[in-house]
Amino acid sequence: MTSEPRSTVQGAQEAPRLTQVEGSLYALQVPIPYPMGFVTVLIDTAAPVTLIDTALDTLEARAAIEDALAALNLRWEDVQRVIITHHHPDHYGLAGMIEARSGAQVYMLDIDIARGEQYWHRWDEWLPGHARHFLEHGVPPEAMAGHAAESRRTRERIQPAQHVLPLHEGDTLALAGHTWEVLWLPGHADGHLGLWQPDLSLLIAGDAILPRISPNVGLYAYSRPDPLGDYLGTLARLEALNPARAVVGHHGPVMDAVAERARTLTAHHHERLELVTRTLGEQAMNAYQLSFVMFPRELSESSRRFAVAETLAHAEYLRLHGGLGRRWDGSSWVYFRS
Repeated sequence: MTSEPRSTVQGAQEAPRLTQVEGSLYALQVPIPYPMGFVTVLIDTAAPVTLIDTALDTLEARAAIEDALAALNLRWEDVQRVIITHHHPDHYGLAGMIEARSGAQVYMLDIDIARGEQYWHRWDEWLPGHARHFLEHGVPPEAMAGHAAESRRTRERIQPAQHVLPLHEGDTLALAGHTWEVLWLPGHADGHLGLWQPDLSLLIAGDAILPRISPNVGLYAYSRPDPLGDYLGTLARLEALNPARAVVGHHGPVMDAVAERARTLTAHHHERLELVTRTLGEQAMNAYQLSFVMFPRELSESSRRFAVAETLAHAEYLRLHGGLGRRWDGSSWVYFRS
């Protein structure tokens, strides 16, 4: 078997969607059952053999990664290290399986270990709080009817690692023959990790920035209090960093013009903030009601909850920074222009 990856072909037996990023570092597009279609999993064939992100635990994802490893003359058992950009299911789902099969060490940013990663271990304990969070922000009880079952389906596709080792902002690590700096890029997830290689001007960005869609920035029951403020700080940092290329979690695997995209996303969120301020100047609303102004198209119940969380992140940003007030009306939190 050749050490070079097979080229992508269409057909019933599609070859791995592998892209050589730099030297021994390859980006694989792994199918996921979400609207984005694919998530990027990075494979470094140099010792220690490393995966960055692992996709969701589905048969399709397992097959795609296994085929890609084979195309690179590797097996699951050869994986020595797994680095997770953030705890979301499409990035973390197979980490525990890989840990069990190969003994790989699994790493996350320390902040994500302490916060988001705990969700998968304390799911039964934390789920009622998530439901209560949405209800308190106006989501009707009937729109929450499928929440527990849907959450359970997601949880069944996650195999969290048993032992997760911390990385910290400013740490360095070896990857693909270069030294990379660990970055904290919060907003999309509280403990989102990035990896930066200045000589290559190359960023491993996960979902911190995406080329075609705006990463969801939502306020959830156990989020940091100001995820949008965090994310605007991340965008400012990426603009200043100005990578020539970034490996991204979706719609990639590689994008350029990162600083320009960061400016575009910053402007997008400020436009959203202006919309919220203008709307609440006319009528007080809870986050569920306001979500229909920010996201007027028809959405599934699940997508509407994402919309509520993102709306809430904008409303809370304005409240925390002095632009809005909030009061309890007996059934939900209502935001108003202060």
